[in-house]
Formats: sequence, structure tokens, C-alpha cells
Amino acid sequence: MAPSGSLSPSNLAAVFKAYDVRGTVPDQLDEEFARRVGAAFVQVTGAPTVVVGHDMRPSSPGMAGAFAQGAADQGADVVLIGLASTDQLYFASGHLGHAGAMFTASHNPAQYNGIKMCRANAVPIGTETGLSEIRDLVAGDEPAPAARTGSISEHDVLAAYAAHVLSLAPVGGRKLKVVVDAGNGMAGLTAPAVFERLEDVVDLVPMYFELDGSFPNHEANPIDPETLVDLQARVLEERADIGLAFDGDADRCFLVDEQGRAISPSTLTALIADRELARVPGSNVIHNLITSKAVPEIVSEKGGTPVRTRVGHSYIKATMAETDAVFGGEHSGHFYFRDFWRADSGMLAALHALSALAGTDVPLSQLLADYDRYPMSGEINSTVADQQAVLTQLEETYGAQDGVTIDKLDGLTVDGGDWWFNVRASNTEPLLRLNVEGKDEATMTDVRDRVLAVIRG
Repeated sequence: MAPSGSLSPSNLAAVFKAYDVRGTVPDQLDEEFARRVGAAFVQVTGAPTVVVGHDMRPSSPGMAGAFAQGAADQGADVVLIGLASTDQLYFASGHLGHAGAMFTASHNPAQYNGIKMCRANAVPIGTETGLSEIRDLVAGDEPAPAARTGSISEHDVLAAYAAHVLSLAPVGGRKLKVVVDAGNGMAGLTAPAVFERLEDVVDLVPMYFELDGSFPNHEANPIDPETLVDLQARVLEERADIGLAFDGDADRCFLVDEQGRAISPSTLTALIADRELARVPGSNVIHNLITSKAVPEIVSEKGGTPVRTRVGHSYIKATMAETDAVFGGEHSGHFYFRDFWRADSGMLAALHALSALAGTDVPLSQLLADYDRYPMSGEINSTVADQQAVLTQLEETYGAQDGVTIDKLDGLTVDGGDWWFNVRASNTEPLLRLNVEGKDEATMTDVRDRVLAVIRG
């Protein structure tokens, strides 16, 4: 039984988000909840086989095992890949051709856990593509077991994953000193597997590779500048060529240059887009609505077609499928690759950066100079009691101004020509997220401060 009401309607409404499940353990998520989700997942998808992975959080192995049992009770065979990064789970889904479930809360603090689910070949499941049906089944009666109970087996895909990502972004050229901060997350497993194959090209300096779901050194959330401080210092201390920071489930990657400066994910998006367009000329490239304006500019300059989409992996992957885009990037450090089943991979993005850098004789800051055109605020989070009231106030304030356009593709985007900002509600936390960009630092700072005054007023 679920001792803490994890199956109650109010809890299910709270933990089923737009494109995953996320909540605190054990009050919102527990093993009984995971078992019921496993059963419902098979009922909704009809998947004959499900591959299941989990991160290093203490609750993850038990919940993954309970999900597997629920899925097997409904007749599906289950393949457990054990400890894995989220992009390793997507690899397994594509490589083996099975539906998948990953137990992780990504960058969230230690008390959280969650489930990211996909159909075979890493096709995402979100609210509009099965997640709401799964939620409704979990809320209903205990399902009757299938006539046949599925098998549960184990399969190690780590070596095959490492070989695959390296085949998509080979690294050769000059030797690089690379500092990697795994944040005690799953890059502590995947980075050694990948970089041991690059010993001739990479001098690896590991940081916080010990898998520890209590995150003893810092939160594994590299979009927060505070979590990059240790990496920035180490890059300078080691006189390294580049620093790489991964989040808890290692599906996101952030860069630090040789001067210890954090690089905007928009800049890395533009670099990878350039590389992919050189490989597949004339392709479509996805960018979400809060990446830098530099991204669609550069995609167009390189002969590609930029395609704007809302934030969130299920939306981006769906748009990639519709447009056959070769690549997609998000401001949050998610990077999506057509040749990786349209899934996001922090490791593959990192390898693209290393490949580009090793193939030149210039430092990273110089390599990226043309891709980094406009000052951005980065994502600024504010806890707000009435999110909709704030969005309405911002729309009324800016909508009356001359030369300003507004759209609501995702949250509120206000574009003044020389500047733009977007404010949107978080899908996983009670926050408003602000992103601002301006033609220069003074413009960006002025707009940022004015908008924050409204949000926090």
C-alpha cells in the first residue's frame, strides 16, 4: 500500500508534470507509486519490452525495481540497465528498440526523484502523448495482472553508449586538458567510459566523480552560476583548455572557457549548429524561444533554416520529427541530435565542443567569439504566489509601448527590437523564470531590472 497518499488525486496532479514525473520522496513518490506507474505505462504504450535505468539517488534503485515489477505484471519484458545517465537510457531505447523509463530528478535537490518515459527509439511521452493517460490509470483501480508475467533481465549498455557517441562526434587533433565536473551525478559513470577512449587527445582532470545522490559538494545544476564556481577555479588552476559541467542525470552540459568564463548554452548551440550544417547542408535547426537571437542568425548565415519552438524536450523532439531537423538546442543546456534518435545528450554536445576545439590551434574563447553576439541575463528564478497575475501585469505594461511585439508561444515573450525578454512558469517548481537579452550590456541590464521589479514587486 502507499503509506503517504502517493496515489491520491491531489498528489498525482502535483507530480505529473508537462513532460515527466517529479516529486519528493517518500511523501509524493514511493515504490508503490512506481509500481503502479510501471503497470500503467505498459497499458498505455502496449510496449512488449521496456528498458529501465536509474540515477545515483538512494531511492532510485528501489523505485526502478518496483516500476519493472509493475510493467512485468502487465506482460512486458523488462531490461534493467542499472546506473545510467538519461542520455544513456535514450541510447538504450534507440539501440535496443524498446520503450524506456529513467528514474531521476535531474538537477533537483536530494529529496526529489522522478521518472522520464519514452516509447521505443526514445520517442518522448508528455502530457499530450500519453502521460495524462498514465496518470489517470494510476488514479484508478489496481489493474488485473496479464495472462503472462514478463521477464526481468539485466543488460549493460555503457560501453556501447560510449562507442556510439564517439562515432557521432569523433575527437582528433591537438591534445586538450579537460576539467570535468560531474557534480557527484551520473557523468561520474559516463565520462570515464567515454574519455578512456580519448587518452591520446584528452588529458582528463576529474571533479566530483563519486556517485552521491546527497550532492555533498554542490547541486548538480549548472544553469545556476554558483554551481560552476569550483569548475571555473579548477580550469584556471590547471591552465586547462576547457571545463565541462554536467547536471545530475548528465543529459545537460555547460562549458567554461580557458579564462574561467561560463559559456552560454546558446553559444554552444550556435557552434554545434554550424558543425551539423557543414555536415548536412541546408538542414532545419531547432532553437527554443529563449535561446539567443544569435542562434537563428547564424543558422541562416550558414544556409540552414531556423525553427522556433517552445521550451521542453517533448516539444522539441516532436518539432524535430515534423521538420526532420538535424539538431536542436535549448538555453538550459539540452542539445538534441537527429542521429541520436532526436534525443538530448550532454555528452554528445561536449564531444562536439572538444572536436571543434581540438581541430583548431586557437583557445576556446577565440573559437566561440563569433557565436557569442549579445549579452544575456541567464535564467533568473523568482518565487511568485500568483504567477498569472504577474504575467498579466507585464503584458499590460509592455503591450501598450510602441514598437513592442508580444507572443504567448510559451509564457510571455516581449520583443522590443534591441531587446527581448521571456517570462514563463516552471513546469517542475513554483517559480517564474526570466530570460533577457539586449543589444549591449547596458540595454540588457536595464530591461532585466525593470522586469524583475514587476515580478518581485
